[in-house]
Amino acid sequence: MDATIIDAPSSTKNEAKACDPEMSSTKNGNDWFFGMKAHVSVDADSGIVHSLETTTAEVHDSQVWDDLLHGAETSVWADKGYVSAAREAAFSGPGEFWGVMRKAPKGGVLHPIDEDINRIIAMVRARVEHPFRVIKRQFVYLKTRYRGLAKNRAQLFTLFALGNLFLVRRRLLA
Repeated sequence: MDATIIDAPSSTKNEAKACDPEMSSTKNGNDWFFGMKAHVSVDADSGIVHSLETTTAEVHDSQVWDDLLHGAETSVWADKGYVSAAREAAFSGPGEFWGVMRKAPKGGVLHPIDEDINRIIAMVRARVEHPFRVIKRQFVYLKTRYRGLAKNRAQLFTLFALGNLFLVRRRLLA
Protein backbone atom coordinates (compact mmCIF):
# COMPACT_ATOMS: atom_id res chain seq x y z
CA MET A 1 0.00 0.00 0.00
CA ASP A 2 1.06 3.53 -0.68
CA ALA A 3 -0.23 7.03 -1.29
CA THR A 4 0.49 9.81 -3.74
CA ILE A 5 -0.25 13.51 -3.65
CA ILE A 6 -2.29 14.91 -6.52
CA ASP A 7 -1.98 18.65 -6.87
CA ALA A 8 -5.01 20.91 -7.07
CA PRO A 9 -5.03 24.37 -8.59
CA SER A 10 -4.37 26.86 -5.81
CA SER A 11 -5.74 29.69 -7.91
CA THR A 12 -8.26 32.08 -6.42
CA LYS A 13 -9.26 33.55 -9.78
CA ASN A 14 -12.87 32.41 -9.64
CA GLU A 15 -16.26 33.78 -8.56
CA ALA A 16 -15.78 32.93 -4.89
CA LYS A 17 -12.20 34.31 -4.88
CA ALA A 18 -11.12 31.18 -2.96
CA CYS A 19 -9.26 27.96 -3.61
CA ASP A 20 -11.00 24.59 -3.29
CA PRO A 21 -12.13 24.26 0.38
CA GLU A 22 -12.01 20.43 0.27
CA MET A 23 -8.30 20.36 -0.59
CA SER A 24 -5.48 21.02 1.87
CA SER A 25 -1.75 21.61 2.07
CA THR A 26 0.95 19.18 3.13
CA LYS A 27 4.71 19.11 3.25
CA ASN A 28 6.61 16.29 1.55
CA GLY A 29 10.33 16.59 2.14
CA ASN A 30 11.07 20.30 1.78
CA ASP A 31 8.26 20.97 -0.70
CA TRP A 32 4.71 22.08 0.03
CA PHE A 33 1.79 20.71 -1.97
CA PHE A 34 -1.85 21.76 -2.16
CA GLY A 35 -4.34 19.10 -3.16
CA MET A 36 -5.51 15.60 -2.28
CA LYS A 37 -4.06 12.14 -1.67
CA ALA A 38 -4.88 8.90 -3.41
CA HIS A 39 -4.23 5.92 -1.11
CA VAL A 40 -4.09 2.54 -2.86
CA SER A 41 -3.61 -1.08 -1.94
CA VAL A 42 -2.06 -3.25 -4.64
CA ASP A 43 -1.95 -7.02 -5.05
CA ALA A 44 1.69 -8.08 -4.61
CA ASP A 45 1.49 -10.82 -7.25
CA SER A 46 -0.30 -9.10 -10.12
CA GLY A 47 0.31 -5.40 -9.43
CA ILE A 48 -3.42 -4.67 -9.69
CA VAL A 49 -4.99 -1.97 -7.52
CA HIS A 50 -7.78 -3.51 -5.43
CA SER A 51 -8.54 -0.69 -2.97
CA LEU A 52 -8.59 3.08 -3.36
CA GLU A 53 -9.31 5.82 -0.84
CA THR A 54 -9.06 9.55 -1.37
CA THR A 55 -8.48 12.15 1.32
CA THR A 56 -7.28 15.69 1.65
CA ALA A 57 -3.51 16.05 1.46
CA GLU A 58 -3.09 16.64 5.20
CA VAL A 59 -4.34 13.17 6.19
CA HIS A 60 -1.45 10.87 7.15
CA ASP A 61 -1.09 7.67 5.12
CA SER A 62 -1.50 5.38 8.13
CA GLN A 63 -4.95 6.79 8.98
CA VAL A 64 -6.58 4.94 6.07
CA TRP A 65 -4.90 1.60 6.84
CA ASP A 66 -8.12 -0.22 7.75
CA ASP A 67 -9.98 1.10 4.68
CA LEU A 68 -7.35 -0.29 2.30
CA LEU A 69 -7.15 -3.85 3.64
CA HIS A 70 -9.75 -6.36 2.49
CA GLY A 71 -9.02 -8.95 5.18
CA ALA A 72 -7.60 -11.81 3.11
CA GLU A 73 -4.02 -10.52 2.95
CA THR A 74 -1.16 -12.92 3.56
CA SER A 75 1.46 -10.18 3.37
CA VAL A 76 1.60 -6.43 3.80
CA TRP A 77 4.26 -4.32 2.08
CA ALA A 78 4.41 -0.64 2.96
CA ASP A 79 6.75 2.27 3.59
CA LYS A 80 7.90 3.67 6.92
CA GLY A 81 4.77 5.78 7.33
CA TYR A 82 2.78 2.66 8.24
CA VAL A 83 5.05 1.44 11.07
CA SER A 84 3.00 0.42 14.10
CA ALA A 85 3.79 -2.16 16.76
CA ALA A 86 0.08 -2.86 17.31
CA ARG A 87 -0.53 -3.49 13.60
CA GLU A 88 2.53 -5.70 13.37
CA ALA A 89 1.41 -7.76 16.38
CA ALA A 90 -2.09 -8.14 14.92
CA PHE A 91 -0.65 -9.29 11.59
CA SER A 92 1.96 -11.71 12.93
CA GLY A 93 0.41 -15.10 12.47
CA PRO A 94 1.22 -18.31 10.62
CA GLY A 95 1.45 -17.75 6.89
CA GLU A 96 1.49 -13.95 7.23
CA PHE A 97 4.40 -11.66 6.41
CA TRP A 98 4.94 -8.12 7.71
CA GLY A 99 6.87 -6.26 4.99
CA VAL A 100 6.83 -2.72 6.33
CA MET A 101 10.10 -0.83 5.93
CA ARG A 102 12.30 -0.74 9.02
CA LYS A 103 12.74 2.62 10.71
CA ALA A 104 15.88 3.87 12.47
CA PRO A 105 15.52 4.84 16.12
CA LYS A 106 15.17 8.57 16.71
CA GLY A 107 18.62 10.14 16.54
CA GLY A 108 20.20 6.81 15.60
CA VAL A 109 21.17 4.92 12.48
CA LEU A 110 19.58 1.88 10.93
CA HIS A 111 21.28 -1.45 11.63
CA PRO A 112 22.99 -2.96 8.53
CA ILE A 113 20.71 -6.03 8.70
CA ASP A 114 17.66 -3.74 8.67
CA GLU A 115 19.14 -1.90 5.67
CA ASP A 116 19.34 -5.22 3.80
CA ILE A 117 15.76 -6.06 4.81
CA ASN A 118 14.61 -2.64 3.57
CA ARG A 119 16.32 -3.26 0.23
CA ILE A 120 14.43 -6.54 -0.19
CA ILE A 121 11.14 -4.92 0.84
CA ALA A 122 11.76 -2.09 -1.65
CA MET A 123 12.05 -4.58 -4.51
CA VAL A 124 8.58 -5.93 -3.76
CA ARG A 125 7.14 -2.49 -3.04
CA ALA A 126 8.19 -1.26 -6.47
CA ARG A 127 5.02 -2.89 -7.83
CA VAL A 128 2.94 -0.43 -5.80
CA GLU A 129 4.53 2.50 -7.60
CA HIS A 130 3.60 1.27 -11.10
CA PRO A 131 -0.11 2.24 -10.93
CA PHE A 132 0.92 5.77 -9.89
CA ARG A 133 3.30 5.95 -12.86
CA VAL A 134 0.52 4.89 -15.22
CA ILE A 135 -1.91 7.45 -13.82
CA LYS A 136 0.58 10.31 -13.76
CA ARG A 137 2.66 9.60 -16.89
CA GLN A 138 0.55 7.60 -19.35
CA PHE A 139 -2.77 9.29 -18.46
CA VAL A 140 -1.12 12.64 -17.54
CA TYR A 141 -3.20 13.09 -14.39
CA LEU A 142 -0.97 15.52 -12.52
CA LYS A 143 -3.58 17.98 -11.24
CA THR A 144 -7.16 17.58 -10.17
CA ARG A 145 -9.67 18.63 -12.78
CA TYR A 146 -12.70 19.26 -10.59
CA ARG A 147 -13.52 21.09 -7.37
CA GLY A 148 -14.27 18.86 -4.41
CA LEU A 149 -13.20 15.38 -3.40
CA ALA A 150 -16.26 13.51 -4.66
CA LYS A 151 -15.81 14.28 -8.37
CA ASN A 152 -12.05 13.77 -8.22
CA ARG A 153 -12.58 10.47 -6.36
CA ALA A 154 -14.91 9.25 -9.11
CA GLN A 155 -12.35 10.18 -11.74
CA LEU A 156 -9.58 8.40 -9.82
CA PHE A 157 -11.66 5.20 -9.61
CA THR A 158 -12.03 5.32 -13.39
CA LEU A 159 -8.35 6.08 -13.96
CA PHE A 160 -7.15 3.28 -11.68
CA ALA A 161 -9.55 0.82 -13.33
CA LEU A 162 -8.15 1.80 -16.72
CA GLY A 163 -4.65 1.68 -15.24
CA ASN A 164 -5.27 -1.91 -14.14
CA LEU A 165 -6.21 -2.78 -17.73
CA PHE A 166 -3.10 -0.98 -18.96
CA LEU A 167 -0.87 -2.94 -16.57
CA VAL A 168 -2.26 -6.34 -17.65
CA ARG A 169 -2.78 -5.53 -21.35
CA ARG A 170 -0.17 -8.04 -22.54
CA ARG A 171 -1.68 -10.86 -20.49
CA LEU A 172 -5.14 -9.97 -21.80
CA LEU A 173 -4.00 -10.01 -25.43
CA ALA A 174 -2.10 -13.30 -25.07
